[in-house]
Amino acid sequence: MVKPTGGGLLNRLERWGTAIENGSLVVLLSAMMLLAVGQIVMRIFFSFGFVWADELLKLMVLWIALIASVAASRNDRHLRIDVLSHFVPQRYARIPRIVVDLFASVMCGLLAWQSYRFVQLSIEFEETVLVDIPAWFVHGIAPVAFALMCYRFLLASVAGTIRVFSAADEVAPLAGDGSR
Repeated sequence: MVKPTGGGLLNRLERWGTAIENGSLVVLLSAMMLLAVGQIVMRIFFSFGFVWADELLKLMVLWIALIASVAASRNDRHLRIDVLSHFVPQRYARIPRIVVDLFASVMCGLLAWQSYRFVQLSIEFEETVLVDIPAWFVHGIAPVAFALMCYRFLLASVAGTIRVFSAADEVAPLAGDGSR
């Protein structure tokens, strides 16, 4: 993906963001595995289980999926169906990727907006999850994650566009100089 240049604030923010994403993924996945195994052991051997554990596991899966999606968009490791670039000349192979990144940015932006509206409705209706936790607090990850993905895909499409035009500027003088 697009990495900030220089040694200043943007690099530090990028490193902190990466550390927070990776750390939260490790903590959430570890806690989810411990809770799931603990729940199974308690049900099999003690005929007992926490009533709230299944709902918490579902919410942890949601958080892991969204944080992992943000991390995948950061590292350009998200799912990509890339058929068109195999059939266009190498010079134009970046153009479909720019279009796809721009489309992904728009879709993530729409999802961020709609998930924000969902969170607003959950605040308005005072919904709760688990024991008595406000649902907006738990579901608030969705608009944040989709907004971050929208931003990263937009950066990728802008960077790709800049690369296409800078490559065209480098190739253009060679095509017209007449030397062979």
